[in-house]
Order: sequence, then structure tokens, then C-alpha cells
Amino acid sequence: MAHDNSSRVNEFILLGLSDTRELQLLFFTLFLLAYAMVLLGNLLIIVTVRTDPKLSSPMYFLLCNLSFIDICYTSVTAPRVLVALLSGHKAIAFEGCMAQLFFLHFVGSSEMFLLTVMAFDRYTAICRPLHYTAIMARGACWALVAACWVGGFIHSIVQTVLTLQLPFCGPNTIHSYFCDVPPIIRLACADTALTEWLMASNSGLISLGCFLVLVASYTLILAKVRARLSQGHWKALSTCTSHVMAVTLLFMPCIFTYLRPAGALPTNKYVCVIYTIFSPMMNPLIYTLRSSEVKESMWRLWKRCRA
Repeated sequence: MAHDNSSRVNEFILLGLSDTRELQLLFFTLFLLAYAMVLLGNLLIIVTVRTDPKLSSPMYFLLCNLSFIDICYTSVTAPRVLVALLSGHKAIAFEGCMAQLFFLHFVGSSEMFLLTVMAFDRYTAICRPLHYTAIMARGACWALVAACWVGGFIHSIVQTVLTLQLPFCGPNTIHSYFCDVPPIIRLACADTALTEWLMASNSGLISLGCFLVLVASYTLILAKVRARLSQGHWKALSTCTSHVMAVTLLFMPCIFTYLRPAGALPTNKYVCVIYTIFSPMMNPLIYTLRSSEVKESMWRLWKRCRA
């Protein structure tokens, strides 16, 4: 059914995390530090992997792509939040809000798919080591990464189209610091029950489905490691531990946020901080601290830069 958008709102008001000026300055400092860590940490991983031939395995190729996605993902929300916290300007144009929603889901879902591919990579390396080189050849890795981006685009375009077909003619206040599907749906001037269920089925089931695949992969890996105890397998298990930490930080808040109709419960904007800021910030620390190869490569890069 077509809706008349002649009275459509032209902008939304993002209330942010707090109305208190002191807390806004505190959040600005924390967000700025977190964003700087995301940029510097992930850029360091990308440069290290790209400049060290010893880090040419599929695992580090996928890690390099994850770092790039984390930079893009955080950059969708963090700069706009920092400007709003510092200037107090909370308005965002309707078109800008929809663009932020699109890129948030585009990059976010691509990251979920990529983490699933990384789990498959670890499963293949541990459970099928003789076939690992053939299965995870460079061409296959590029195809898997491309599939992650294509899947993210399809998911995001569905979310955006479902949102754009809703009429927005009344309240324009979003109880969050960025534009996302759940808080925006609540502002629509129409019955959104069907749209809410469609979006929950889309975002929620993608989050839950990827998470279950990851849990199954790591369960199989754990069973394999327990059956064949060796130094190499324990090293692989240590790598998987860092993946589990990253997965938990990203997927659990997303499942909590998206696997329910938007009107069922109010979205906790502080929970959103975990998967929009905290998870991308922790990924470089988790992967570098758990990987001696990356740390050694970073040290060699540092010595080359000082020479």
C-alpha cells in the first residue's frame, strides 16, 4: 500500500547518550579514544599483514579484511557521534539517517558473515589439515570475502527498503545516538507489526544463524583438539579462543537488539555501544595479543621504521 509522504519529516533528532553537558564531554573523550584505538589498531594490523610475507596464510588474509571492516563499521557512527557530543547539534537529515542505517547494516552484516568464514577457516585448518591448502586457496578466500560483502549488501538493502516504505509524519525524536531500524520504526505513522516481524526475521535470524554456525564450528574444533592433543592443536585452539571473544562481543548484543519486534521492548542504547564501538576497538587487541606471529611481525615493522 502506498503512503503519502508529503508530510514526511525532513530530519530526526538523535537524543544521544545523555543530556548532561558534563557527561557529554566524558562520553566525547571516551568515544574519541575508542575511535582512535579502532583506527590505529586496525590500520596497524592491515599494514603489518600486507608488508610481512610470513603472514600470507588465509587466516591473516581474513584478519586483514576484518580490520578493514571494523574501520568502516565504526566510521559509520563514531564521527557523527563525536560532532554531536562536542557541538550539541543533534539533528540529522532524513536522507543522512537512511544512509547511516544502510551502511551500518551493510558493513555490520558483512562482518558477521566474515567472522563465520574465519570460523570455517579454523575448522578446516584443525579438522581437515591435509585438505586445508586446497580448500582455502587464495582464490577461494577472495570469493568468500566477496560473498560476505554481497550478503551484507542484500541484507542492508532489504532493511533500508522496508524502512523507506514507512510513513514518517509525526514524532522525529530517536532515543539513540545513531540511526537504526528499531528506534526508527517506532516513529512511523502506521501499523508496523508486519514490518517489525520481517525486520526481526532478517537481522535477528542472520545474527542468530551466524552465531549458531560459529558455536557449532568451535564445538567441533574443541572435540578434535581434545581427541588429538599436540602443541600445534593447542596453538590453534588458542587462536580460536580469541575468535570466540570477538564473536561474543559482537553477536550477543546484536541478538538481544534485533531478534525481537522493535516495539516489544525499548532498545538499550548503552548495549548498542558494545557492538558499534567496543567490539571493533577490542578486535585488534584480542587478535594481536593472542597471536605471537602478529606481535613478532609488528616488532619487525617497528624496527624497520626506526632504521
